[in-house]
Amino acid sequence: MASPGSGFWSFGSENGSGDSDNPGTARAWCQVAQKFTGGIGNKLCALLYGDAEKPAESGGSQPPRVAARKAACACDQKPCSCPKADVNYGFLHATDLLPACDGERPTLAFLQDVMNILLQYVVKSFDRSTKVIDFHYPNELLQEYNWELADQPQNLEEILMHCQTTLKYAIKTGHPRYFNQLSTGLDMVGLAADWLTSTANTNMFTYEIAPVFVLLEYVTLKKMREIIGWPGGSGDGIFSPGGAISNMYAMMIARFKMFPEVKEKGMAAVPRLIAFTSEHSHFSLKKGAAALGIGTDSVILIKCDERGKMIPSDLERRILEAKQKGFVPFLVSATAGTTVYGAFDPLLAVADICKKYKIWMHVDAAWGGGLLMSRKHKWKLSGVERANSVTWNPHKMMGVPLQCSALLVREEGLMQNCNQMHASYLFQQDKHYDLSYDTGDKALQCGRHVDVFKLWLMWRAKGTTGFEAHVDKCLELAEYLYNIIKNREGYEMVFDGKPQHTNVCFWYIPPSLRTLEDNEERMSRLSKVAPVIKARMMEYGTTMVSYQPLGDKVNFFRMVISNPAATHQDIDFLIEEIERLGQDL
Repeated sequence: MASPGSGFWSFGSENGSGDSDNPGTARAWCQVAQKFTGGIGNKLCALLYGDAEKPAESGGSQPPRVAARKAACACDQKPCSCPKADVNYGFLHATDLLPACDGERPTLAFLQDVMNILLQYVVKSFDRSTKVIDFHYPNELLQEYNWELADQPQNLEEILMHCQTTLKYAIKTGHPRYFNQLSTGLDMVGLAADWLTSTANTNMFTYEIAPVFVLLEYVTLKKMREIIGWPGGSGDGIFSPGGAISNMYAMMIARFKMFPEVKEKGMAAVPRLIAFTSEHSHFSLKKGAAALGIGTDSVILIKCDERGKMIPSDLERRILEAKQKGFVPFLVSATAGTTVYGAFDPLLAVADICKKYKIWMHVDAAWGGGLLMSRKHKWKLSGVERANSVTWNPHKMMGVPLQCSALLVREEGLMQNCNQMHASYLFQQDKHYDLSYDTGDKALQCGRHVDVFKLWLMWRAKGTTGFEAHVDKCLELAEYLYNIIKNREGYEMVFDGKPQHTNVCFWYIPPSLRTLEDNEERMSRLSKVAPVIKARMMEYGTTMVSYQPLGDKVNFFRMVISNPAATHQDIDFLIEEIERLGQDL
């Protein structure tokens, strides 16, 4: 594939620039951007409300009503600000919006009100005085609102109300006190990029319908491969619908590399294949094996040490066992940042074993890949450059809006050979441009969402150093939490030692359990503590943090931090809230 070159597309200190085809439109929508800073652009106000009118403030639970929007007229002035008859959303439907005749003005008015709803939600997401969640049980929500679909259309006033209602009960995943998942936070540039992507509404399978996005995917994947350590960023890759699919891609490509005939003849043409991964690895490895016909019994779980890291000697022992049974080891999936403990498998040792037995080495760095952006922490992935494939989810540690997951492959062309089907109605061989930019045939999907733009735009806005600061801050906050609770009365760490990632795993021990002997009764009672505290958190709406059992360990809290909006004060609040909600248990 020919390189699109440097400058606008590349990652660096230089700024991209470009002229709009319609400067007037560009200036008008620049005024929309001022909304983020508290002002409404004069041009847009004039366009939507007339020179002397201002938008009515909307608040409470009612949708923003538009009592005095100016309708479109028949004059030649564009945009028109002639005073015309009032319009009301109660009398407008989707059929009155573009591409309807005279649909420009109601469309702009409607979208501006939708934007107002979204911007109010964005601001509230960072307000610590607001709830993380307005929790209602499923039956309550089902009874409180009519969610059913009808034959007849609703008016736009009702549509705006649905937008408000949906966000009212949404979880504020950008809230500084939301710690429930690996993907948290709300980046403003990433959000803007997502809005642009939806507006463009195109597909990633060919250059002819997504020229800029295809080039950006090429540039971004190459940069990610460089960071992994593959010379010159060589190799291949694709953005997929999440880490589970990226891991399945890796399994599929590894199988094809060893037995290319499986593509036409299926599993009946190959011997029993065996994959290996740690007992703390993500469940998607078994899901992928089930989907590909390899079978979950053919995924061997390797023992981990007390910190959750794969034990290389057990990996080699299980490989030899499989070979002695006549099975064919074809894949080892090491994990860089396990879901619960945040552990990093010893990649160098795993790479040595894979090389010794000629087995494909995959690294699931969906959670830990972001640490490659940090000079302070990237050593935890030493050996990743020896992998044949890597899963890396920027929507986790790097804070890119969901979804954004990449599979990177060291050998160029292998993914294409594995998946291509030569659909002639899409991938014509006599097109007038470089066909290597028609990337759709190497994907399992036909239709593929544009996931790259938000990562690329954030990278341009933050630079690699910005992502580094983000990662370093989150890991510092995790260490801050660990240092507070490791010797604090009422807390027990699940494993000893400072966490390698932002995962901090601990039990809260209520006063009633602190004097009990460590026996089965105590464990049974302790297992109920985290679920009750979590339920109370959600009902109060103050914060959210995950819990789970693991192996022989009863329910414990798993704190993770990936939101750069979080501060030391939010960590302090979490500790105080756990104690407040759990002291009576």
